[in-house]
Amino acid sequence: MTRSVPLSAAIIGAGPAGLIAAEVLARAGVAVAVYDAMPSPARKFLMAGRGGLNLTHSEDLDAFLDRYGAARGFLEPLIRAFDPQALRHWCEDLGQETFVGSSRRVFPKSMKASPLLRAWLMRLSDLDVTLHPRHRWTGWTGDALAFETPGGPVAVTADVTLLALGGASWPKLGSTGAWVPILEARGVNVSPLRPANCGFEVAWSEIFADRFQGQPLKNVTLGFEGRTVRGDAMITAQGIEGGAVYALSAGPREAIARDGHATIHVDLRPDTSLDALTARLQRPRGKQSMTSVLRKAAGLAPVAIGLLRETGAGKLPDTPQALAALIKATPVRLAATRPIDRAISSAGGVSFEAVDAALMLRSMEGVFVAGEMLDWEAPTGGYLLQACFSTGVAAAHGMLRHLQDAASQH
Repeated sequence: MTRSVPLSAAIIGAGPAGLIAAEVLARAGVAVAVYDAMPSPARKFLMAGRGGLNLTHSEDLDAFLDRYGAARGFLEPLIRAFDPQALRHWCEDLGQETFVGSSRRVFPKSMKASPLLRAWLMRLSDLDVTLHPRHRWTGWTGDALAFETPGGPVAVTADVTLLALGGASWPKLGSTGAWVPILEARGVNVSPLRPANCGFEVAWSEIFADRFQGQPLKNVTLGFEGRTVRGDAMITAQGIEGGAVYALSAGPREAIARDGHATIHVDLRPDTSLDALTARLQRPRGKQSMTSVLRKAAGLAPVAIGLLRETGAGKLPDTPQALAALIKATPVRLAATRPIDRAISSAGGVSFEAVDAALMLRSMEGVFVAGEMLDWEAPTGGYLLQACFSTGVAAAHGMLRHLQDAASQH
């Protein structure tokens, strides 16, 4: 793939999908320029690493792929081509060893994103990839890519283009979703962007919100329409958030969009059976208050007791059987999702029908899409980053094939 002027690629978006595509292309001898609206690259990637960079997950690949739900069929060949083990090898080749945590999640040993990113950017520099910060993409001017920069408008031409601008969560870090109307104007089918891995708004009473906001519901099980998730949740002034809530969020989000509300059920004592809990509550109460009984016999924390009272408008069931049943399935009515700019990730995006198997837009030859711009979602746990890396690699290989096909026709 040589000619007097090197083949060129423009990559818009300096997140994991864009940067890994830049690496693949540059290794093949393509002149790569990466453009990003932010002053520095991979800001959301760095944010993801603040609590420990969860790169991917070590579970069986079939179970791993199931995490992508309806998008599995489309994503499976892309993830199999650059799978979790390949991502770990790539990370380690940059001098960042990885390990599998107790939850089977995979992390770099440093636990941080910054050492990995520094090594990665050095590699890209060695491959002559150029980074252009503060370039906000605004669409096309004729055949040229149009950018707004501090120095004024800039037009750029390239043989192939990759769009890797992310979804619409964490807009302060660069993922604004501003690309949606640009592509829709070009006839690209885009599913509306929606919050994913998100919290929900609940109409708590003022007393409950004031007393319990910021307090966790530890080791509970949340259920919705037959699906359950074990973990922790957090009461907030506006509603409920936390890892278990995020993992369950897709179903309630769709129900709210359809019905205007959704009700999840919280098992406050998932390790205690209904019969065992009933038996404990049937013991003679003596002079104990109901709060003491719930704390001692049922083992409930004050926030869990408060939640029980909240769902019954301050009243609790009269019988041990009914009270135990409520503890095992406390209903929480969700009124709305929290705003998308508060979500960990977003659902929706460029539909799979709008791209071919190489991730090129069917309506725009030579323009490819990768990462969270595509219409998929996944829970936290390494699945989000893995799909961003895998689709970035897949798009880069598609771009190389497109360049080869174009060169062979001349």
